[in-house]
This record gives sequence, C-alpha cells and structure tokens, in this order.
Amino acid sequence: MSDFHQTGAITTLHNLTRRPLEELEAEVARFAKIRPVTLTLPSLFSELEGDALPHIIDVLKDIPYISEIYIGLDRADRAQFDYAKSFFSRLPQHHRVIWNDGPRMSAIHHKLDAAGLAPTERGKGCNVWYMMGYALAAQRGKVLALHDCDIVTYDRGLLARLIYPVVNPDFPYLFSKGYYARVASNTLNGRVCRLLVTPFLEALEMTCGTHNYTRYLSSFRYPLSGEFAMRMEVVPDIRIPSDWGLEIGFLSELRRN
Repeated sequence: MSDFHQTGAITTLHNLTRRPLEELEAEVARFAKIRPVTLTLPSLFSELEGDALPHIIDVLKDIPYISEIYIGLDRADRAQFDYAKSFFSRLPQHHRVIWNDGPRMSAIHHKLDAAGLAPTERGKGCNVWYMMGYALAAQRGKVLALHDCDIVTYDRGLLARLIYPVVNPDFPYLFSKGYYARVASNTLNGRVCRLLVTPFLEALEMTCGTHNYTRYLSSFRYPLSGEFAMRMEVVPDIRIPSDWGLEIGFLSELRRN
C-alpha cells in the first residue's frame, strides 16, 4: 500500500521517486530559466580526500540547470586551498571556493566581529552563513539549495527532487527538506534521530503537553537531514545558527518567520 500519510503541520511529498528522472529534470531545467538555481556545498578539506565528494562533483558537472555553485571550505591552509581550487575546477558551472580560514575571509570575520555581527562559533552553520551571504550579494539565483559533501549514494535524482518543490512556479512552497530511508548494508542508520531527537520531542510533549513547536518538528520525517532548498526571498530573514546545530536551528527559524 502506498505511503500517503501527512504527518502534521507540513506537507510531505511521497512519490517524487516514482517519476522518471529525465522527465523531472527536464521540468526543473525549464523552471530554472525563470528561477536560477544556486547550490551551496559546506565542506571540510578532509572531504576532498574521501570517496563521496569526488563522486558528487562527477555528478554535478553534468547537471545543466545549476547556474552557480559555492563551496564553503573549512579547515584548510594555503596549499590545501590551492588544491581545492584545482579539484573543483572541473565544474563547468560558475563556481567559487570560499576559503573560510584564508586572510580575506578572516579579515571580514574580524570586521563583523568588531561590529557584533560575526557568527559566535566556527562550524557548519558559520560556513553556510557566509555562503548564503555571498549568494545574496551576488544576486544570481532565485532558488538556493544546500547539501552535505559526504553522501556516498549521491545521484542526480537527489538534487532534482530536492529543488523541484521550490523551483516550480505553480507550487506555493518556500522551503523543502529531503528525507530518505536510513538503511544501508543491512544496517539501520540515523541513530541520532532515532535515539535522541524523536524520543526527546516525545518526552517534551509528555512533560510539557502538546505544543505547536514540538508538533511542527515532529512532522518532519528526518529533521536532521542535511539536504534542503528554499526560495532566495526566504534567506534574508533567517538567523542562521552558526554552530553545528544548523539543521534543527534552521527549521526553528523557518517557523519563527
């Protein structure tokens, strides 16, 4: 029996995987002419040396509907930054590598810090904060997507399905978040969500009673997924968490707005 259940305060799209990928990508490419797509990739330098990111770049270089790609590079020295520029140079799309540990970004960070505006902690959220600021300043894209750089099973369908709800001008959605089965090699993954987030939300409701906020977070199939997309008009009003609590913090900010 098909899964069609709606779990609460948000819309869950169940059957995007059943649509032929070529048909879905053709529609996304048509919409992207009206709403250009910006992809942001927060990355540690160590991920350039792993198995997942080289594969992700091999996939992305053949996707025509992406207008620009920004890579936020953390924990890299000068030689590693130069290597990263060469590593990402095979991307035919307009792209930039933002060297967060470099002298220019450090100067910007210190200037913002003196004004009380800089992220308080270095982490994935800080990386994303700077990339989104760059994307807003560039004014190239109308849709902004983000995903992690450690997805071993990455394919073209993941990005097309993620972007489709917000790039489609006939849909009212401003934000989309990916979800998927956390099963691989006969192993049930997603421990943090199963053993911490879900029980914690249930405990809050048992202790404090039902609240719209906990109901909202509980509505997401996989609230810790690192894949999401949004229309660019949403970005200026989001107070992006600057630490490693980006995923839950971002959902909280969406509800606040």
